[in-house]
This record gives sequence, C-alpha cells and structure tokens, in this order.
Amino acid sequence: MTLQFGSFSDQVLSIARRAVSQQGGLLNGQDPTAVNTSDPLRLWIIQMGIIVTLCQLLALAFKKIRQPKVIAEVIAGIILGPTAMGRVPGFTQHIFPQQSVSYLSLTANIGLVLFLFLVGLEIDTTIVRRNARISGTIATGMILSFGIGAGMSKPLYDHFINPSTSYGHFLLFTGVSYSITAFPVLCRILTALNLLDTRVGLCVLSAGVANDVIGWILLALAIALVNAGSGLTALWVLLCVAGWALVLFFPVRWALHWFARRSGSIESGPTVFFMTVTMLLVFASAFFTDVIGVQAIFGGFLVGMIVPRDNGLAIALTEKLEDMVSIIFLPLYFTFSGLSTNLGLLNTGTIWGFVFAVVFTDWAGKFVGAGLTSRAVGFKWREAATIGSLMSCKGLVELIVLNIGLQAKILTQQVFSLFVLEALILTFATSPIVEWLYPPHLRVRAIGGDLSNARKERRKSMDTDKHSSIATLISTKTHFTIVLDKLEHLPSIMTITQLIRPASSSSSVVSEKEADHLPPVVDALRLIELSDRTSALMKSSQTDALMQADPLLSIFRTFGELNDVPVSSSLVVVTQENFATSVADHASDHNSDLVFIPWTPPSFSSAGASTVDLAGSASQMSAFDFFKASGINDNPSMALQSRFIRGVFSRSPVDVALFLDRRPTTESARHSRQHVILPFFGGPDDRLALEFVVQICASSKTTATIVRYSKIEGESESSVEAPTKTHIPDFGRHHEASMTFPDTVYGAANTTMRLQSETADNILWNNFTGPNVSPTPALSRIDFSTTSTPTPLKSVIELVSSEQARRNRLDGRLLIVTGRSRWLAVESHQAELDAIVRDLGGIGQEFRKTVGDVASALVVTGSQDGLIVMQAANVPT
Repeated sequence: MTLQFGSFSDQVLSIARRAVSQQGGLLNGQDPTAVNTSDPLRLWIIQMGIIVTLCQLLALAFKKIRQPKVIAEVIAGIILGPTAMGRVPGFTQHIFPQQSVSYLSLTANIGLVLFLFLVGLEIDTTIVRRNARISGTIATGMILSFGIGAGMSKPLYDHFINPSTSYGHFLLFTGVSYSITAFPVLCRILTALNLLDTRVGLCVLSAGVANDVIGWILLALAIALVNAGSGLTALWVLLCVAGWALVLFFPVRWALHWFARRSGSIESGPTVFFMTVTMLLVFASAFFTDVIGVQAIFGGFLVGMIVPRDNGLAIALTEKLEDMVSIIFLPLYFTFSGLSTNLGLLNTGTIWGFVFAVVFTDWAGKFVGAGLTSRAVGFKWREAATIGSLMSCKGLVELIVLNIGLQAKILTQQVFSLFVLEALILTFATSPIVEWLYPPHLRVRAIGGDLSNARKERRKSMDTDKHSSIATLISTKTHFTIVLDKLEHLPSIMTITQLIRPASSSSSVVSEKEADHLPPVVDALRLIELSDRTSALMKSSQTDALMQADPLLSIFRTFGELNDVPVSSSLVVVTQENFATSVADHASDHNSDLVFIPWTPPSFSSAGASTVDLAGSASQMSAFDFFKASGINDNPSMALQSRFIRGVFSRSPVDVALFLDRRPTTESARHSRQHVILPFFGGPDDRLALEFVVQICASSKTTATIVRYSKIEGESESSVEAPTKTHIPDFGRHHEASMTFPDTVYGAANTTMRLQSETADNILWNNFTGPNVSPTPALSRIDFSTTSTPTPLKSVIELVSSEQARRNRLDGRLLIVTGRSRWLAVESHQAELDAIVRDLGGIGQEFRKTVGDVASALVVTGSQDGLIVMQAANVPT
C-alpha cells in the first residue's frame, strides 16, 4: 500500500511540475506567440493589441482628411494580411497562425452580431415614415445598381469563377454587392461633412435606411438560396425567417415594451435585468436565424429594430455597448477580412481592367439611379448628384456580404480581393466628391430652410440701418436667443432672463410708432456635441424627443413660466467646431435681435490645485479670479469656450452679448435690485451697449451709471492697485495662432470712419442727455456723466471700485456692461492695458481678444461683479 501511495504521489508531482513549467511562460523560455489550443488567451491578447493599435493610429491619420474610421480599419486589415505584413518571414506564423484563426473568427463574429444589433437600434423608422415618398423613390434607384451588377457578373464569372459554382448564386451576390449602401458609414460621412441638418443629409438618411433594409432582405435571400439544397428548401428557409421576424415585431416587441416599462427602464434608463434579457434575446435570435440557414447577424439586426425608442431607451442601450464593439470587436472583424484579402493576386492587366470596370459601374449605378430619382422628387441637379454620390458609399456592409460569399465558396480569394479594393475606393472617394459637388455655401439646411430670401434680406437691411446709420432712437429688442450648452450655465441664464424681463409699454423710452410692442420672447438654444459615436448620431435624428426630455431645457422652461417670460426652446446636435455656425444660423433663421452667451468657469472641483492655491479655497474663488488665474492658454475647456465665443462674434449676423458671470453666492441671491455701470467710449459696440442699458432700465428694479470717456493727451501709463494683490504668472504674451478670427483686430481708423462713428456717438448720446429729451421712467433711473482723462481704463476701474463699496452698503447687485470694441473702434486701449497687466498680473492674450480691452482691465483687477460684453452685428457699413 505504501509503494502504491508513493507511486501515485510521484505521478501527481510529475503532472504538477509539467503544468507549472507550461504556465511559466516567458521566464521559462517559452514563446508567448506559440499556439495553445487549450488556452488561446495569450496569443489573442497579442493579436488584439496589434490590431487595435494599428487601427487607431490609421484612424487618427485619416480623420485629418475627413475619412470615416472604417477606411482605417479596412486598410489595417489589409496591411496585417498577406498583402503586406504577411510577406514578412515569420509574421503570419507567429502572430496569425492558422490554428488561431478560428478563435479570432469567433470573437469577430460575436462582435459582428452585436454591431448588427447596434445598426438595428440606429435605424429609426420614423425618419422613413416622415419622408416615405422621397426615401421610397430614391431607394428604388438600387434597381439600376442591381441590374448593372447582374450584368457585370457574367464576365467576372467567365474569367475568375470555377464552373462548379452556381452562376445564379454568383449573380445574386454580385447584384447585392452593387446595390447595397453602408448606412452606418454613411451616417459618419454625413457627420464629418456637416450635412446631417441639410435637406440632402436628411434625404440620404431616409433613403439609406430603406436601402439598408432592402439590402439585408436580398442578402438573406442569397444566403438562403446558397445554403438550401433545392429551391423548395430555400422557400422554407425564407418562410421561417419571415415567420421569426413577425414573431419578433409583434408579440416579442409588445412584451419587450411592457417589460421595459415594468422594470423602469424607459423612465430611468436600462436596468441590469433589462440589459440581461435584451442580450439573451439578441443571441437567441442570432442562434435561431443561424440554425435555419441564414447568418446569425440577421438575428441581432432584427432584435435591434424592436427595442423601444421611448425616452431615448435605444440611445442608452447603444451608449452601453458601442465603445467595446467599435474599439475591440469591429477591428478584429476587419482584420479577419484582411487575412483573406491579398491584393498581390491582382497581378495582371486583365484583373486590373476588371477592378476599374467594377469601380466605375458600381459608382455609376448608384450615382445615376439615386441621382435621377432624387431629381424626379424635386431636388436640384447639384443636390441630386450629391445624393447619388453619397448612396454609392460601401464600407462595412459590403465587406459583410463579401465575407459571406467567400465563406460559402461563391467568391474566390481573387474576386474577394477585387471587391474589397472596390469598396475601399468608393468609400474613400465619397467625401471628396461630395465636398466638390456640394460646397458649404450652396447647402440648404432643413431647419429654418423655409425662410425666404426676401425675409433674410429684410433682416440684413434692418441690421444695416440700425448700426451704420445715425440712429435717433434706440432699437428695442424683443427676441433673444440664449445659448445653453452646459449645466453650470443655468444660473447665469436665469440671471440674464431676469435682466431682460419685459416692462410695461408705458415705461418704454420709445414711442409706439418707433418700436414694436411685441412681448419679448426668449429662445433657449440647447447645444449638444455630436461625436463619432453611434449614440450621438441617433440623438441627431431624435431632436424633437430630446428637446422635450432634456433636463436643462425643462428647468429653463419652468423658470420662464414661473416668471411670466415666454420661452421657446430649440435643440441642435452638431460637432464642437460647428457650435458657432449653428448659433449664428439659428439667430438669423429665427429673426433674433440679440444672442446671449453665458461664460461660466468649469466646476471648481475639477480645477487644478495650483489654481485653488493662487486665490485661496475654491469656495472663495470668484469666476473672474478663475479667468485671471488660469488663463485661456492653460485650460483646454476655456480654450474651447473662447474659440466658440469668438466664432459666434465673427459669424453672427445679429447682435451678440457675452455674459461673464461670477460664481453665485448666498449673499448675492438675496438681492433683487440691479445697478448697471456702462463706460461709453464710442463705436458700434458701445452704442449697442448704451441702447441695451437704457432698455433694461425700464424695469423699476434696475438703475444705471453711464459715463462717457474721452481720452486726452497726458500720462500714457497707469498704476492700479487691485482690491486683493495676488502673485499670478503673466500669460499676457501667449498667443495661439490657431484661434485667430477676422474680428480680433481693430478696424482701420481712417478719417471718414472716425467722423461717421463720432457723429453717430454724439447724436445717440444727445438723444438721452440733450435738453429737449422728454423724461421717461427709464431715463430717470440713469445717471449720465462725461469725463476726460489720459487714462480712461484707470478711471473705469476707480468708478467700479467706488460703486462696489457703495453697493456693499446698499441692497443691490452690480453689473458692468461694456462694448467689445474689436472692430470699428475709435480708440485703442492696448498700451494702457499692457501697463495694468504689468502691475497686477497677466491674463491670456486670447482672453483679451475675446472680451476686449475694457473687460480685460476689469478682470485683471479682480472685479467680483457680473460683466456683459456686447458686439454689434457684424454687418458691413
């Protein structure tokens, strides 16, 4: 017994030693790339790391030329395949050995099922229903593409396909490959080219949905015919697929909708239990469609289409899955395709002739088919050509078709490589062709596109008269657009709304003949950033639902109702670089009189530690301390906000006001009265500020001090002590050329311009201070004065300091209103501001350009009061 026990122990120890030696890995001299079928994780991680890294690097490069990420992923797959890296000795044997392909294929296909589920979530049938006639008509253009593909299938079959392969099957796959449009890639191209909110973009989205659904049906038909042994079996397969679709679209869809409501997923987002049930349903559907003879991807696609869209549930589901699918799984699928792509097989003149023929005929079929049908439904020739070019986009969807054909042995590797190259060329060419056919100045936006040119010209004429002529009365503003893009802007926006609340017509400073007594309207424009995520694209197509559910807009609408302020709301989903253009277009289309932009520093919890140390604790730091301490150049979020604000300044066809709000405190919230200080130097911006201050003083709770400054020769520099001296690094000399706008330099102060501006200044000033001015309640609340000084900025700072001390003794808040004076300015304060900056510390040069010299001087001195910087509409005089 002892011997037997000892022998058994030796065997156990021997097995343990072998196991340990096998797990020792690199330290035991083992090759980490060696295939271990019982534990393939190590090699899979190496493959995944190489694939994802290469895809991301290429994606960064192609993003510079506005190409979708799919281009980078396809090229990465080709590079890692036999076309390029496969020619390096030992690369394929160590990184992608044949024994590991099955594991890579499994992971890639799991990701593909999830991706098709996301595609199903992305398809919004309401878009098709809203544009049923247009989308249906344009989608019929795929008939021409299918016919051309069927015609090209004959010479391709005769030259490259084995006669044992059914020609009917090859014809069907070729026709589907020609007629299909890559809807997911199409959405991303529309995003990159800023076409989502145009008539062409909405039309292409609608037609793309219909085209995509028809294409998947055709592909299912092709697969059923290939997998079936006879025509009767294929019919049974199709009937089973149709029956399963009906089961999903009716009883399962109703049950899923009931379950989403019962679990609270619609009200509060998908719960863990709802996510579990949905994922099980996705893979159960994929299993069923696979076992009946159709690819598993169709099961995931169908489940994606039945998920409830209520309250953004589909968007929330997409947000939970999209990153993992797009970062990990899809690149693996493209690489798996790339391993089957060998462009080296395209090595004869004949095959290259077919490459060019396939590329041209495929593009021409879509261009002509979709273009002519678009023209038939009322689009202009240039728009129709753009739609035709966009519908020729291929991308991922064609690669799926080709991979299925290759696995079914309908396509040879040579023909597969030919079609992969064709899909790559057509997808790559879509963006530059569309940019050439449909440049930005010719685009017609779907939102506000019904405005007539006559109305726009009338608006432009009104603006020109208002700012270039010598006005005799103020122009009362009744329509305000307030930009809302961050939660922290809500307090500032509420402050602005209280400031511009309508006063009774009896207190107006203008007569009924000189101003329209329409109730002021506040339009809250909600900006949401459009990223390259699928969920962001889904939001862009569901703006109406988002606008009703958006918490920021809901809070502001409620605030308006409680304060008797008519509030309308709008929401746009655009890329960050198009925020400014969207604001300018919205203001023009909605005939706004003034655009308000709040600028509040980011949350202090996220501020750098050095910023907090400079000015004390975060709770004691004002917004202006933050602007002064951190500087534009040191804070990326402030740099983006500055770029956005200056973009609005340079593009807006209407007046703009920038509100730099201090951090709200409990003390300031108790004050209901407002005292306004306006330093008036002259120029269109200051005239606009003067008119605005007079208008808001119609409220009995608002008073103002307006001082007109004129600069005289004398002391050229000033020395000003800040209320609280701090040691702050000088950012004043920093400059970022990438943020330069045309409005950041003073206009040429020639004699004619100076005389015109001074005359307009004098007449407007006399309208309020002249001996023949009729007293009004608004003017009675304003203290007008004039002063001449060689250091006007120093005088403004002293005025604000004295008013601050006075407000501390009285019940009220202080607000400073100033013109930006960045164009058509009469005087430049740059030399005096430089002296103040040297004495008190620096601010970023870009910040100075954004708010102007007067506002910059107040920020440098550590002013704790709200500040409104105004710029008159940028209309040529």
